[in-house]
Amino acid sequence: MPNPASGSSDPVLEFEGGELGFGDRTLWTGLDLAVRPGEFLAVLGPNGSGKTSLLKTILGQQRLDAGTVTLAGRPISRGDRRVGYIPQQKLISPGTPLRGRDLVTLGVNGHRFGLPISTRADRERVDELIMDVGAQAFANQPVGTLSGGEQQRLRVGQALAGDPLLLLCDEPLLSLDLQHQRGVSELIDKRRRTHNTAVVFVTHDVNPVLDVVDRILYLAGGQFRQGSPDEVLRSDVLSELYGTPVDVIRNRGRVIVAGVPDAHDHHDHNEVIS
Repeated sequence: MPNPASGSSDPVLEFEGGELGFGDRTLWTGLDLAVRPGEFLAVLGPNGSGKTSLLKTILGQQRLDAGTVTLAGRPISRGDRRVGYIPQQKLISPGTPLRGRDLVTLGVNGHRFGLPISTRADRERVDELIMDVGAQAFANQPVGTLSGGEQQRLRVGQALAGDPLLLLCDEPLLSLDLQHQRGVSELIDKRRRTHNTAVVFVTHDVNPVLDVVDRILYLAGGQFRQGSPDEVLRSDVLSELYGTPVDVIRNRGRVIVAGVPDAHDHHDHNEVIS
């Protein structure tokens, strides 16, 4: 269920008149978006619609072509510790000379200038984060020997090291099995509930988090729609957004979108909501 605190405070993240393009193509324009403490926003859309670019803008890695974006009322700056970031799950090589706890430690002191030296306070913070994400059993193992789900739990711990106001998640469940998808999703949802952390969650499949999503931002064809899942995941809304008939099918608590034109070959295809 959505966090009851959502919508009760000033925005953590706010876009006003946001516009961004790539070459001669507009990814999105006129984006007005306010994400409040404890709110879970899912960002959906086909490949090339600007989902990753949206995250890069929030991270200060990409500038808007027009409009503004602020974090807690202040302009976005690169490397802001108030923003935590969970990347896509990419397996680390078995030969990598890092333990699981070392990955979390990088989140605690890796931002400091010079050679990071762990203090007692750092080590206690790392232990706390490892416990928070349920990684005690494998924290001292070589990170490259861990499963994708175990590595992703550690990345969640790394992202939470700065006690962020905003947690950005870039396809964090990609390539994970159902059990690990559930585990990582529960970690992210627990964080926003216990700390009122706002979450912006980019995904090609909203089903694993559908029960905890407050709002959806759907990007497609240089346009966007936003609202609750019931308001956005509808045939009429997505048909208007894509400019072609699109069917939204709900089956046993899952959402499937049928007839979405592929961005590359313009053929229709069906997908678990993306």
